[in-house]
Amino acid sequence: MPSAREPQRIAKLLARAGIASRREIERMIADGRIAKDGVVLDTPATIVTSLHGITVDGKPVAAPAPTRLFLYHKPSGLLTTERDPKGRPTIYDRLPRELPRVMPVGRLDLNTEGLLLLTTDGEFKRQLELPATGVTRSYRARAYGNVSQAQLEDLIEGIEIEGVRYGSIDANIERRTGANVWIELKLKEGKNREVRRVLEHFGLKVSRLIRTAYGPFVLGDVPSGGVDEIRQHDVVAFRKNMDLQSFSGGGDDRAARPQRDAPSRPAPPKSRPVAAKPRPAPSRTAPPRPRTDERPARSDPRPARSKPASENATPLRTGKPAPKPGASFKPRGTGGRRPASPSGGGRGRRK
Repeated sequence: MPSAREPQRIAKLLARAGIASRREIERMIADGRIAKDGVVLDTPATIVTSLHGITVDGKPVAAPAPTRLFLYHKPSGLLTTERDPKGRPTIYDRLPRELPRVMPVGRLDLNTEGLLLLTTDGEFKRQLELPATGVTRSYRARAYGNVSQAQLEDLIEGIEIEGVRYGSIDANIERRTGANVWIELKLKEGKNREVRRVLEHFGLKVSRLIRTAYGPFVLGDVPSGGVDEIRQHDVVAFRKNMDLQSFSGGGDDRAARPQRDAPSRPAPPKSRPVAAKPRPAPSRTAPPRPRTDERPARSDPRPARSKPASENATPLRTGKPAPKPGASFKPRGTGGRRPASPSGGGRGRRK
């Protein structure tokens, strides 16, 4: 993430401060609502190092506060917008009044319910929405009609419908209830009405659509219409991880696809194994004894006596620390029974 003093476009800094999204800020600049040191700006490409002297509608802009992120369980029947020309209810009509100014991450259709992320940081919002970031959106859909798992498996390669190309979708049948079927879907693009269009392509009629997760953030037991804030520590950790993936290219949608969607590439030629040179076995026969009383010094001493296999063996790396000497160890699968003592409880060997 850029430092506070690094020259940046004013639209990016204002979005970071939570004024509005970049697109909305560009419209505000075009309307002459943003000024710097009293001079009205006419281009969103203005480069600044801080928000000192910047005003919006004549009011100074405060320095960016720490990013806040909220989980909102959007009910069906609400628009994901700030205002609607037709007067239909929006999420802002139902959000708690004590919330700060927040912006939705992505959109949910009027009749789609479930998890909607809200943030105070416009730049963070943009990062989460970009398909190149590779953040997975998870859904559960209830649909009427017949579809096979084999048909859904083909979606892992993506699909083109009426000239629109949709990326990789991991879809699985969860259960069937009469003529309805519940389907779980995971995707990384989130185009307009993507899930509904794809399922309708298979002749299904979606009667309910719920977003259950966005990246690592899960809806869980948040009630419909409820809001829960993500801990600041979790937001910082997730953002650092996302920045690292973006820097290394790990957030690319093509690289972040499920394993079975990996592009087929010709395997590199396998190198022939090089046969190891056999080591000469140590001689097991003792050298002949000299006839004189004085024995000559051994020029080739006998090899050291090998330890038992249990002592020389290198322990497998299981990810768990090795038990300390003398510590009790309960092997998996014993059902809680204590293993038999090596000195008792078993048959002794006949001498």
